[in-house]
Amino acid sequence: MEGPELSIRECASVDEFSACVDLQRRVFALPEIEISPVRHLIVTKNAGGFVLGAFSGNEIVGFVLSVPAFLRGEKAFYSHMTAVRQDFQSVGVGRALKWGQRSRSLELGVKYVKWTFEPWKARNAYFNIEKLGAIVTEYRENFYGIDYATAFQGTKPFGLASDRLFAEWHLESEKVAALSAGESFKDDRAPAGTIAVPPDWASLVATDPEAALKEQKRLRAEFTEAFAGGLVGAGFKRDVDSPQYLLYQKDNA
Repeated sequence: MEGPELSIRECASVDEFSACVDLQRRVFALPEIEISPVRHLIVTKNAGGFVLGAFSGNEIVGFVLSVPAFLRGEKAFYSHMTAVRQDFQSVGVGRALKWGQRSRSLELGVKYVKWTFEPWKARNAYFNIEKLGAIVTEYRENFYGIDYATAFQGTKPFGLASDRLFAEWHLESEKVAALSAGESFKDDRAPAGTIAVPPDWASLVATDPEAALKEQKRLRAEFTEAFAGGLVGAGFKRDVDSPQYLLYQKDNA
């Protein structure tokens, strides 16, 4: 599929929220207790947040949930969830939803959005940092708890900790503003450091879970040290063999 015709607009009806719940089931394959229900989406809207849907005709094929927050002394949104139907993935739907989220946030007077992602997934890191212009300054160990049932398939009684990086999206930064306008942004600074990630995390987990655990511990240690030293992840080099985060001094990020 190439260039689907979409409309991005705010979800408002119970039927639209129900479609978002169904989409969660299809995309994430989570236990029912982990699904955000219609009630949660309605409460979020009435508390000052919003749910943006990506519509193909009258059908919702993706959505992003923005929860109102107060972070670092300012109004913000916590981007709790973005879901795109499998047959609409990799064609720009997620990107359209995030730029729609930026526009709606600015309309509401909010200039800062935050969300989490898995540090070891190069594709997500590249999208968040280079396509959207987010930065990373915080690493949280085992944020959601260990999922022993599904982290690894096998006989060993251990799972993968749910470590997360926090993406910080400063909506009016020079980089974000340029990218939102469809312009390129070139950072001419030399990075102060780098942190490499596995080129194919899914294969590593499937074939060598012990190595995956070691990689997770390495990433945890390197990010913790980098952030404690005042560095910020503000770039990402996409490389087939050695993708890596690019770190810069915080005052210059």
